[in-house]
Amino acid sequence: MRILVCNWRDLRHPAAGGAEVYTEEVMRRWAAAGHAVTLFSAAVEGAPADEVAHGIRHVRRGSRLGVYRQARRWYEDEGRGNFDLVVDETNTRPFFCHEWVDDAPVVAFIHQTCEEIWFHQMPTPVAVLGRYALEPRWLARYADVPTLTVSESSRDSLQRFGLRDVAIVPEGFTPPDFVPDVAKETRPTLLFVGRMVTYKQPFHVLTAFEIARRSIPDLQAWFVGGGPLEAELRRRAPAGVEVLGQVSHEEKIDRMARAHALAVTSVREGWGLVVAEAAALGTRSVAYDAPGLRDAVRAADGVLVPPNPEALGAWIASVLPRWVADPPPAIPYGGVRSWDFVADSFLARAVAAARRTVNVNTLWSLRAVA
Repeated sequence: MRILVCNWRDLRHPAAGGAEVYTEEVMRRWAAAGHAVTLFSAAVEGAPADEVAHGIRHVRRGSRLGVYRQARRWYEDEGRGNFDLVVDETNTRPFFCHEWVDDAPVVAFIHQTCEEIWFHQMPTPVAVLGRYALEPRWLARYADVPTLTVSESSRDSLQRFGLRDVAIVPEGFTPPDFVPDVAKETRPTLLFVGRMVTYKQPFHVLTAFEIARRSIPDLQAWFVGGGPLEAELRRRAPAGVEVLGQVSHEEKIDRMARAHALAVTSVREGWGLVVAEAAALGTRSVAYDAPGLRDAVRAADGVLVPPNPEALGAWIASVLPRWVADPPPAIPYGGVRSWDFVADSFLARAVAAARRTVNVNTLWSLRAVA
């Protein structure tokens, strides 16, 4: 089968995140199974405009904003007639592939809605425009497009925007090749792992740490991850807090295994894969009851708390001593599924969704699928 995926970033993009990991893991398995897979994404400095890596053809064109126009232009020039399925992956701004691809079925893939995140990433006037005008209008154009997403929370959000055909595909995880054989820290240890950006709210963890430390005087905290808030976090970090910044994958896994709890305070997530990563190493999460996070935390046997630092601090003080005294066991795959399972499930559901809406002009495109 010939599959085109449109996503504004690939893994070589400096802003790549969990959505790009998901996309890459799934595409690699499709390619390994014999499918011809192409990813169209934005240009990246130092990366070729066209290359094949891990069996996937990467086509890179356009800037952060220009990639959408370039995708349509490239499809009209080179893509038409060459694909059996198009996956339109949306990260805030959609490609609207269904409006310009008329020779192959199109399925949308939307990890999460943006909503509150607009106010954490944009100046207020732009955020108001995006939250209340752009995003609702963009998503309204997908009302009848078969759409896949990764959590109940995201499906509920998309349905609120008027999307009528939304199915859930599983989240995936790759266990580390080497699980460190390390003991938990002798001191109660709290961990934050994520980009130091406003919608992840690392300063909420800092406040919660200070609250919890009133009951747990020897509590320590590690902050792992880089981003624009890192310098300010270092400046404000009190005694007992270590801001590590960006670390190697091996060190991240080591810290996750040694910590007693992971604190997660995002405004919303598609899933919250860091929760699964920690649970697979025997570290539970205390996380905000926010879209996406609630799905991940329930699957990984963690604790959900009201989304404010005071509640987070109180719950840390309550549950952490129990986890220190009796560390919980690791959860296979952190409560999610293997990427092999995810890739098979995604393709099966994408094809089933496409068949529900396919017209006579594109029916032939699904001929290669059993």
